[in-house]
Amino acid sequence: MDFSMTFEFSENPKSWLINIEGEVDIFNSAEMKTKLIELIEENPADIKIECSKLTYIDSTGLGALIAVLKKIKEYEKSIYFQNLKPSLSKLFKITNLDKVFIIEGDSDE
Repeated sequence: MDFSMTFEFSENPKSWLINIEGEVDIFNSAEMKTKLIELIEENPADIKIECSKLTYIDSTGLGALIAVLKKIKEYEKSIYFQNLKPSLSKLFKITNLDKVFIIEGDSDE
C-alpha cells in the first residue's frame, strides 16, 4: 500500500495536525522523519498524528518516530497518536512506546 502524509498547523491550540495513511516502512520512514523535523523547526508545537488510516509501521518507522520525539522534546513538546488501529496499538504496548508517546483513542479495526 502507498504512503501519504498531510500536515496543517493549528493556532488554537498551537499544534501540528498530521494525517498519515498507508504503511510506514523502510522505503518512506526517512522521508517522514525529515518532514516532521522540518515542521518542528519551522514552528515548534505539539504534533498530533491521526492514525485511523495508518495500516502498518515497521521498526524503521518506529525508529524515525523516536528520532522525531527526541527533537520535539528539545522544545518541551509532545507527540500524540490518535485513533491507532488495535494491531498498531498492540505494537506500541509491546515495545513500551505507549509510555513515551501519548496515545489517544484507539480506532476499531
